[in-house]
Amino acid sequence: MKVHFLGTAAAEGFPGLFCRCAHCAEARSRGGRDIRTRSSALIDETLKIDLPPDTLLHMLRDGLDLGKVTDLFVTHTHSDHLRAEELEMRLPGYAHGVEHPLRVYGHDGVVRKCREAIGRPGDDRVAIRRIVPFETIDTGEARVTALPANHDPEETCLLFHIEKDGKTLFYGHDTGLLPEETWTWLSARRLDLVILDCTNGNLPFTGGHLNIEAVLGIRNRMRDGGMLEEGARMVATHFSHNIGLLHADLTAIFDPEDIIVAYDGMVLQV
Repeated sequence: MKVHFLGTAAAEGFPGLFCRCAHCAEARSRGGRDIRTRSSALIDETLKIDLPPDTLLHMLRDGLDLGKVTDLFVTHTHSDHLRAEELEMRLPGYAHGVEHPLRVYGHDGVVRKCREAIGRPGDDRVAIRRIVPFETIDTGEARVTALPANHDPEETCLLFHIEKDGKTLFYGHDTGLLPEETWTWLSARRLDLVILDCTNGNLPFTGGHLNIEAVLGIRNRMRDGGMLEEGARMVATHFSHNIGLLHADLTAIFDPEDIIVAYDGMVLQV
C-alpha cells in the first residue's frame, strides 16, 4: 500500500495564507519541507482522503492523474478538508476521458455540501453516498470503516480505518482525544500505519486537535493495548503555523520517539 501525503498543514497553511509572523517568514525563506499545504492523502493512486482547496496544486506539483481516483472519503466539511466546488470539474464539459464515476463518501453534511456544489445530477461522474460511524465500505480494492472523531461538536466528523492488500491504516485527523467508542473498535484490530493530528504541536491541548503530548499518549495506549503490528509506523501531520515549529524542530522532537513527521509529497510504502 502506497500512502502519498499531499498536504500536511492545518487550515491556514504553513506559512499562513496572510500571516507575517516570524515563523511563517522563516518557512517562506527555507522552502522545501517547511512549506505545507492543506491536508489530504492518496492511497495507491485510486483512493483519496479529503478534497482541500490545494488539490490542483497537489496534482501539478506531484504529477498526479486524479482521473484514476475511484473513491473519495471525506472526513468533515471544514473548508481545509472539503472544497466541494471542485467536484463540478469532473462533470461533462470540464473533464474528458473519464470513464468511471468518482464515488464520494461522507456524513450527511458532506453529502449536502457536495450535492449543492454540483448543482445537477451527475451520478455517472460523481456518485455521492452518505456513510455513518462504524459503517464499512468495500470499494473492491479496499475496506474502509468510518470511525467517530472528536473534532467539531456541530457535525459528525469521521476518521478512517483502511484495510488493503493485507495491511491496515488508521487515518486519525482531524480529532482531539479519540472517543472511547473509537478506542473500543480499534482495540480488536492491529495496525500497520497510524496517522495522527498534531495541529497544536507543543501548545496546550485544546480539545478539538491533538498536540505532541496527546500524540505520544495515543501511541502509548495503542502500543500497550496490542493494537500495533510488529514494525508498525506512526506519522504526525496537520501542523499549524501557530506552533512555531519548522520541520527540523518537529523531527528533533519526534525522531527519538520513532514517529515520522509528515511533509508535503512524502510517500510511504506499507
